[in-house]
Amino acid sequence: MTEKLTDYRFRTVIPIRFSDIDAVGHVNNAIYLTYFEIARFAYWKEAVNWNLSEHGVIVGRSEVNYLKPVNLHDQIACYVRVVRIGNSSFDVMQVLVRITPSGEEICTTGKTVCISYDYKANKSVPIPIAEREKMIAYDEPRLILNTN
Repeated sequence: MTEKLTDYRFRTVIPIRFSDIDAVGHVNNAIYLTYFEIARFAYWKEAVNWNLSEHGVIVGRSEVNYLKPVNLHDQIACYVRVVRIGNSSFDVMQVLVRITPSGEEICTTGKTVCISYDYKANKSVPIPIAEREKMIAYDEPRLILNTN
């Protein structure tokens, strides 16, 4: 899948920590899931204003496509958008880019299936209406496949 950064409205800078680096000198493959989590959380907080204390979100599945390595001294950012919304689950695409003097270079892409979750009842629940509407409005209805 070729991602176009112009399809994304949300972008957040991700700091690279020394502990993210493996013995070869680049970001360890498992750390990319943490970067995507940081970006998703920022999206929910800044773009959607999701009240995670009241309505939880858990990860059902994650896919990562490693395209180019990221090194300790790189500057990176992550783009986030919702691409599918169902009744209780939704798919989030994340694109990690390296910021260079000549622009941004896509290094990694990922898709995460997120599930609206009630921790008290210990089960999945429908996506809250306000959060559903905010995700659709933010990520433009033409870009989201609504599977209700």
